[in-house]
Amino acid sequence: MTDNDMRVKLAELRALPAETEWVEFKKDNFNPQEIGEYLSALANSAALHRKPFGYMVWGIENETHAVLGTTFKPRMTKGKGNEDLEPWLARLLTPRVDFAIHEFVSDDKPVVLFQVQAAKGSPVSFSETEYIRIGTHKKPLRSFPEKERSLWQILSGFDWSDAICEGAKVADLDPAALQFARRQFKEKHGNKRDLVTEVDGWDDLTFLHKVKVAYDGKLKRAAIVLLGRPESVHFIAPAIAQVTWILKDTAGNEQDYEHFGPPFILNVDEAFKKVRNLTLRAMTGGTLFPKEITKYDDWVFREALHNCIAHQDYTRNGRINLIEQDDSLLFTNMGSFIPGTLENVLEKDSPEETYRNPCLAQAMVAMNMIDTIGSGIRRMFKKQLERFLPMPDYDLTDPYRVKVRIIGKILDERFTRILINHSGLNLSDVVWLDQVQKKRPIPDAAYKALKKLGLVEGRRSAPFISAEVAAVTGNEVEYIRNRGIEKTDCKRKVIEYLRLFGPARSKPLFELLKPHLSATLDDRKKRGFVHNLLQEMKRERTIQLVEGTATNGAKWELVKPIEVDGI
Repeated sequence: MTDNDMRVKLAELRALPAETEWVEFKKDNFNPQEIGEYLSALANSAALHRKPFGYMVWGIENETHAVLGTTFKPRMTKGKGNEDLEPWLARLLTPRVDFAIHEFVSDDKPVVLFQVQAAKGSPVSFSETEYIRIGTHKKPLRSFPEKERSLWQILSGFDWSDAICEGAKVADLDPAALQFARRQFKEKHGNKRDLVTEVDGWDDLTFLHKVKVAYDGKLKRAAIVLLGRPESVHFIAPAIAQVTWILKDTAGNEQDYEHFGPPFILNVDEAFKKVRNLTLRAMTGGTLFPKEITKYDDWVFREALHNCIAHQDYTRNGRINLIEQDDSLLFTNMGSFIPGTLENVLEKDSPEETYRNPCLAQAMVAMNMIDTIGSGIRRMFKKQLERFLPMPDYDLTDPYRVKVRIIGKILDERFTRILINHSGLNLSDVVWLDQVQKKRPIPDAAYKALKKLGLVEGRRSAPFISAEVAAVTGNEVEYIRNRGIEKTDCKRKVIEYLRLFGPARSKPLFELLKPHLSATLDDRKKRGFVHNLLQEMKRERTIQLVEGTATNGAKWELVKPIEVDGI
């Protein structure tokens, strides 16, 4: 673009009624880190607003859009590490996004304009963080899940897996994988007898067109990922199609590993063969399961790993990991969790409408590798429920990686017995009860629902299995420890102590009560309980301060002689 072209573009931008989410005006602020973050935000916002480019302009007054001029010299500016600004920015923007720097004069004043291409395929990150514009402010994209979902819906129009692999031929695919894919296709469509019969008459290329991994005689990336020979991966470079199995001991030390590449339709089973899938039998006190089961259900394993393959962000050039530990399998794949939250998936009866690699995912459905898109996660939870084992653990704290842990052992026998004896529980209740057995906080509404069912007791911040369930499972002692003694009993102990030994500070009173408080409380919460108890006894005029304050150097005594049983 010529300088005159840029002056015309600048006039268009200045004519906008207000600063938009895909245009940023500045005068002289040219911090390199800030520039990179703004390029990410503007690229993503431009895509969200369906604009081809975002713009960052120096030398323009923000409120009035008047031309002020700037001292910014981008080609003389350095990024961190003394690297030239332009290559430094390009290196830290992922996936690679085109941007152009224009320096020109408008109204006899120097102006700098950065033009950045709208995001395509996946959100643009800078230094491993994705940004978005909210009004006139730059924010991390992960903080606005609705914006993120909307952006993915727009970006899904570009599908990495749908792109043609120039030069790839049917001969680059694995013959055994093609035969297996045909059998799986026929099994998937077994209710359509005419179609099943017709499949045997198709040549390989026709079959590939039918499952939509080929177009106009050319293979797509999805075909290489699912069916390609190991040596065919160069067709999808620099993307990496690889599952790495890692065996770790209880201390987290790596004991063994192996890599598995295409054809994934076959090699997922090869990865499963590496897993030590032992049999779970009787528990202490008798047989717990109605029948012997393996630690890991093969369908759950395949669904978890197939989901990683289907939803991997291949533009990030990372691997899929399968980490085996003593009693769990951890699956990880690159890319954000598109539904936003696990609740969005579990509470919906309809499949998710947006997914990262539509061509790849639809082909996997056609080849009977995954359930109807979006329903597989719910079925994984139901499978674990049927096997009376803990629910899958989804860790979504990393905005660039999804982690799913499948646990292959009993964490709390009471939880398992509840599943056996309460077959009518809905999936949401089971998921929240699973959080209770893992000693994690649950929402107030979930606590009330479980308490109404008689399954939990205790404080909302630290619920535990109820007395009814404890009696059934033979855990009465642990139940009493979890419940702790009643508040009235705690007051009696404080009064007895002060009556026998005279005035006392808060610390010995805490040590007196600590062993009798609920085992579900940590020391901080126990101290809070004792503090509140003493304050309540003060309001009741049972005890009073003789030194210090309630929060600093408190020393307590009885207001008047009180018999222990006379509270």
